[in-house]
Amino acid sequence: MPLVNAKEMLTKAKEGHYAVGQFNINNLEWTKSILLTAQEMNSPVILGVSEGAGKYMCGYKTVVGMVNGMLEELKITVPVALHLDHGSYEGAKACIAAGFSSVMFDGSHYPIDENIEKTKELVAICNEKGLSIEAEVGSIGGEEDGVVGAGECADPNECKMIADLGVTMLAAGIGNIHGKYPANWAGLSFETLAAVQEKTGTMPLVLHGGTGIPADMIKKAISLGVSKINVNTECQLAFQEATRKYIEEGKDLQGKGFDPRKLLAPGAEAIKACVREKIELFGSANKA
Repeated sequence: MPLVNAKEMLTKAKEGHYAVGQFNINNLEWTKSILLTAQEMNSPVILGVSEGAGKYMCGYKTVVGMVNGMLEELKITVPVALHLDHGSYEGAKACIAAGFSSVMFDGSHYPIDENIEKTKELVAICNEKGLSIEAEVGSIGGEEDGVVGAGECADPNECKMIADLGVTMLAAGIGNIHGKYPANWAGLSFETLAAVQEKTGTMPLVLHGGTGIPADMIKKAISLGVSKINVNTECQLAFQEATRKYIEEGKDLQGKGFDPRKLLAPGAEAIKACVREKIELFGSANKA
């Protein structure tokens, strides 16, 4: 089936008290592994593309072409949204023009008035074209395409101001970070999340930095209104570990083990296992 925006899948997730996974893609292997696993699990899925990954994959049009081709060739029938992750204002416009079905505008580093102004304009464009849009309040910690944050907690009143603009989903900083969590991480602020949920009502909330958050915290976050959870680093680490093992065992030196299709196969399988585990944890299996 063709790409869909994320509105319907996230509305259902919010009502059903589960979350849809956004799994970031970095190349063909990533995309194929995630789509096949979502199909196998009968789960809706969101393919996330950071601006850095978009450049690496030769631009947004290349990404759209690859994903659309795979949906057809792999006979994918579950709902799939192609979503810009942590997009700039210019990046969001470029992805809309390229054929993405969903975008995130991350205006969290702007003063709230400027965040509102830019978000409002992009909401109007997305509404006109039938796309979903995610906005952010309170920067997510860690590093994301060169932007480093400490894991701030969003102001619930500012969250309401952004939610009221008509965005499809809202990412609110609740002490979460991108990448590996440090040993001294204080954990998620459920108090902040509950306050944001109270202000934003039926708005699907987004949890960034899903890698390394304990399962019980994930489940509690879902119970408090989180309907979309982003995963990237965990798949990268699984891919790296499986690829390292293949080479350390000398399999790349056996026969045609150097063939990239063989060399990258264990990593691709590791991504599938990671996505499978997350879909089960998030509760989206058989919700397509």
